Amino acid sequence: MHGLVPVGAPVDDVVAWGESLDQLLECKTGQLVFEDFLRTEYSEENLLFWLACEDYRKTTSQTEITTAAKRIYTEFVQVDAPRQINIDCETRESIRENLSQPWPNCFDRAQRLIYGLMENDCYPRFLKSEMYQALLEQAEQQ
Repeated sequence: MHGLVPVGAPVDDVVAWGESLDQLLECKTGQLVFEDFLRTEYSEENLLFWLACEDYRKTTSQTEITTAAKRIYTEFVQVDAPRQINIDCETRESIRENLSQPWPNCFDRAQRLIYGLMENDCYPRFLKSEMYQALLEQAEQQ
């Protein structure tokens, strides 16, 4: 087992995580377990970017929007970013152009792309992983 695996996660939660990526992402514990799994695959930047976009969308002050947009761009979007996400050049360029006047939805396209990547690639592997299977077994024994 790795890092932050919650002992005794509620059975309902653990089972629900297997139903859809949305169910997994709606649960704080699910996010932590999924992040832990992604870290073993060196792809946790996808989840961290997705979560950063969720927070960004809730930001209301224009000053905070500008600051957050620059931080997300620097950390995840720009070429050679420390946690660079895998998106096409067109999407990356579009975000860069909007940085001078960012709006609440400027990361939506990139977020959708990353969600798709997680849903079709990482999430199915997570469901088959020892980590998830062990949690399911543990939950069912409660």
